[in-house]
Amino acid sequence: MRLPDLSFDALIHIPALLVPWGVLAATLAAFAAWAGTGIARRLLLGSGVLDRPNARSSHEVPTPRGGGLAVVSVVLMLLAAMTGAAAFGLAPPVTPAIWMAAALVLAIVSFRDDVRPLPAGLRFGVQIVAALAALPPILAIGPVTQGWLPVWLDATVAVLAWVAFINFFNFMDGIDGIAGVETVAIGLGIAGVGVATGLWAWFGPGMVLAGAAAGFLLWNWHPARIFLGDVGSVPLGFLLGGLLLMLAAAGFWASALILPAYYLTDAGLTLLRRLARGERIWQPHRSHFYQRAARARGDHAVVSKAVALANLGLVLAAWAALLMPVAALCAAALIVAGIVLWMTRA
Repeated sequence: MRLPDLSFDALIHIPALLVPWGVLAATLAAFAAWAGTGIARRLLLGSGVLDRPNARSSHEVPTPRGGGLAVVSVVLMLLAAMTGAAAFGLAPPVTPAIWMAAALVLAIVSFRDDVRPLPAGLRFGVQIVAALAALPPILAIGPVTQGWLPVWLDATVAVLAWVAFINFFNFMDGIDGIAGVETVAIGLGIAGVGVATGLWAWFGPGMVLAGAAAGFLLWNWHPARIFLGDVGSVPLGFLLGGLLLMLAAAGFWASALILPAYYLTDAGLTLLRRLARGERIWQPHRSHFYQRAARARGDHAVVSKAVALANLGLVLAAWAALLMPVAALCAAALIVAGIVLWMTRA
């Protein structure tokens, strides 16, 4: 792993103008996502694209589903603009074009699933193809497993991990505000790693994702007036998962594990419990730790705030992992154990 130089002499050579441009991009993303979500909400209400309460739901009234139409559109347009600026030497290279194309395909397929459910096999198949097509830019950086596995097996693990993260991210979008909180945290965490390491290609995408999610949160905070839908959670999980794999491929594996640690733990443990009970793991349910806590406390906002607080600690740990990976991983484990224990005692 390349140890970042965080000395004063190194920091003064960072292209400081990129920081305000990144903040501006995040602000623009937040405003555009907020405005776009309002428009999407009216269109979805008029079209009857609603998430109606059922035995597996965590909400009680029909709510428009598909806010990701606005969020993903804003993210992809701003990433495309950054890519165009990079082509003219005005900015560092950012998200590979194949990633944006794959995210767009995933958004189209996922919105079709939001409107009329598609077979699980078809959805997973599209996700696998998207991950395979978007994998080369990651492998060009280095092995995701830090050279512990042969190249072909490293690539296989990367694809499976990417598809798993997409679905974990989707599964975890089950109460008001939680997906937005997670996207803001991971986006800011990735952006911070980019600043600290001088790898500015991560700074812009991280800020854009965080900003767009923050704008959406103004509509999705409890009581939510619109849900993200698969059209949002699947492409966002794809983009965030790809950036995390890039961190790992560059040697910053500890930060890549720490940033999504709560999501991975909740989703992973819940998946194992459901497998042990013989349940169909691709079907909706309400057995995640955060869902049980929200039901017990009768308030989505309390749980989402707790996740936000835990994520703040994880972001700080991910940044500390650049210098002290083992200590940071231990701190992250304590943070995750703490919030999961709090949820089980709710």
